[in-house]
Amino acid sequence: MSFHKSDSRTPLAPTLYSKIPTVTPGYDNEKHYGTRNSSTVSINQSKFLRPDMVDVPAQQAAGSTLPLVLTRKKGGGDDTEDVNYNPFEHRKIEHPTSDVETFVHLLKGSLGSGILAMPMAFLNAGLWFGLVATFLVGAVCTYCVHILVKCAHILCRRRKIPMMGFADVAEQAFLDGPTSLQRWSRFIRFIVNCFLVIDLIGCCCIYLVFVGTNVKQVVDFYTQESELSIRLWIVIVTCPLLFMCLIRNLKFLAPFSMVANLLMFVGIIITFTYIFTDLPSTEGRVGIADVTQWPLFFGTVIFALEGIGVVMSLENDMKNPAHFIGCPSVLNLGMGVVVSLYTLVGFFGYLKYGAETKGSITLNLPVEDKLAQSVKLMIAIAIFFTFTLQFYVPISIIWKGIQHKIAPEKQNMTEYGIRILLVLLCGAIAVALPNLGPFISLIGAVCLSTLGMIVPSIIELAVYYEDPGYGRGKWRLWKNAFLIAFGFIGFFTGTYVSILEFHDEFNGSH
Repeated sequence: MSFHKSDSRTPLAPTLYSKIPTVTPGYDNEKHYGTRNSSTVSINQSKFLRPDMVDVPAQQAAGSTLPLVLTRKKGGGDDTEDVNYNPFEHRKIEHPTSDVETFVHLLKGSLGSGILAMPMAFLNAGLWFGLVATFLVGAVCTYCVHILVKCAHILCRRRKIPMMGFADVAEQAFLDGPTSLQRWSRFIRFIVNCFLVIDLIGCCCIYLVFVGTNVKQVVDFYTQESELSIRLWIVIVTCPLLFMCLIRNLKFLAPFSMVANLLMFVGIIITFTYIFTDLPSTEGRVGIADVTQWPLFFGTVIFALEGIGVVMSLENDMKNPAHFIGCPSVLNLGMGVVVSLYTLVGFFGYLKYGAETKGSITLNLPVEDKLAQSVKLMIAIAIFFTFTLQFYVPISIIWKGIQHKIAPEKQNMTEYGIRILLVLLCGAIAVALPNLGPFISLIGAVCLSTLGMIVPSIIELAVYYEDPGYGRGKWRLWKNAFLIAFGFIGFFTGTYVSILEFHDEFNGSH
């Protein structure tokens, strides 16, 4: 996750400085033409600036980040893309990140709890099909990130603004697309932010289930006569989070992030030692699972691999943003490492535990082993602390959307109330659905199929609609149609199969 803050000021909107934390909107005429025409700058800024559309700063992760611009007719004058305008030169970032730092942030943002679910994904795919399909899905996810970032660069040059967030890119693409799409520009922005919130709230629910399940395993080993249900453990875990999530300053949450990263790293390394000890032969494992299980595999892999919510924040913070995409690039190298690690854990985790593979690989570790117990608790504590950071993003998106509707004297109490209600909502959902497997697949299928495949493809179709077009034989149209169809298939099949899994659980089939 990236952090930055810069100041942009325009004489036309002195009261809006606090709402525009990251953008320097106008074209810098002095830089390209040697003179500074203040009237031209003012005209550009007043025409294109959309200060009312700031949602969530990039340092708060995946939400929208920057003001957008008013819709415009194409062709002629200021309305054409200016090839001389380089948005990267106009970014005002206090502490830009190097390529290596961005690479590390990308790994950190992508290597989360999803890696622990990869053996379960291979259980639903089969050993050999899972091996091939994980690389294919990883390649598709990476390509869709390329689409999003490339379209963001095109739109930045067209609008002469330095950077955009995910929702900004989606809305601006619709404004630049065919007339039939322009009326839906605010709606697509709303949809992107909604799915980001649902995805992150879903992740918080998964975290509660994960922590409760691992703690229950260890405690039950020592108190076998008084076992508490997993639902009660989720309630116990939720209680302290009610107070921790009242912290509104990221600075105070930073120490928890450091502890979580350290514990997660150590826990995963120890988990690897268990996986690679006494590996059985591949002959005893299913090579290709039944096709009805594939949607669960798809949803789980998408959940694990998809980091599209943070990529715009990472790219916006780079010292050399052009290095983020391309070949070779920070994105390709980073996602290559991520996909390889996830495939490694999934392949050997399923090879090790076979049909006994559980929703998180930590649940397969021998509970009677003291070292395994420490791993379960370390990773549980890491995920517990990560909850507060993950929770920070959806509450920021929600609060930014309703803050202006609340009287200033009631804002503090209202925000605290929303935070408490949101934590209680996460706890209630986790109590109702305490099964990690279908829960992870459901979130991946619903949210990340949409954000990771469908939306970027629609964005590219809108951005390329008039200029430069869809290419010879309209190959961009067919390519994006395939990606959208693939995303919808994953969306509906993954959702359907996950709901069936939940239905079977409630009816006592498992």
